[in-house]
Amino acid sequence: MTDGLPPLLARLESPLSTDGYAFVPAGEMLPLLERYGLREWDSFAASWNRLGLDRYMADGGRYRRRRHATFAISADGVQRKKHQPHYQSRDYNELNGGIERWFRAVEPETGAHPALLAIMRLMHRIVSDLTDPGSLPDTWHTEIHQFRIEALEGNPGLPTPEGLHRDGVDWVMVVMIRRENVMCGETAIHDLQRNLVGSFMLDQPFDTAIVNDNRVYHGVTPVRPLDPSRPAYRDVLVVTFRHQ
Repeated sequence: MTDGLPPLLARLESPLSTDGYAFVPAGEMLPLLERYGLREWDSFAASWNRLGLDRYMADGGRYRRRRHATFAISADGVQRKKHQPHYQSRDYNELNGGIERWFRAVEPETGAHPALLAIMRLMHRIVSDLTDPGSLPDTWHTEIHQFRIEALEGNPGLPTPEGLHRDGVDWVMVVMIRRENVMCGETAIHDLQRNLVGSFMLDQPFDTAIVNDNRVYHGVTPVRPLDPSRPAYRDVLVVTFRHQ
């Protein structure tokens, strides 16, 4: 690490290199993000209260809210792209893949928020460090997804309704924003032979999972309300990087 970053970054990148995934607890993630300009977290997290209903759920569910945006990220900086659909082939998403899905766009102030920029800059550093120099792109195609998974009594919310899966990208980062009145929601990581290699819970704000999508599958168990009389939901930010 030539820029004086603390050993936390090296400790994060080590399991990504060896295992294809890393769980980064909030206490380690927060100081890294602060080095990349994190501030005004509360206003960033509040934007999850303004998501749109995901109307593309092939299972008929109405438990997922989201917004979506795309960016071009390089050593020169972060550039937001024109709004475009999210597409996954059915090879990667048997439930909802195979069609262009036009989600509500991430709000302009959220897309330019210092918290989001810090997350994307840190992720750019990580994936650039871990990509073979011979195949390192000048510019990464980056997508961000704001997700809220809602849970009701007798009707759990499914963070990964497609089940154990890969996203069809190169790298995936999942940052916990907030858990409100929910239980469960454990992340499981499997190798390419679908053998379980690790599991953990994104529980506190800033708890983060990073996966090499070429090397592992991931999935999350359903979330259920602790108190059925109160709203129950799980908010996460998903950031994906792939070669343009």
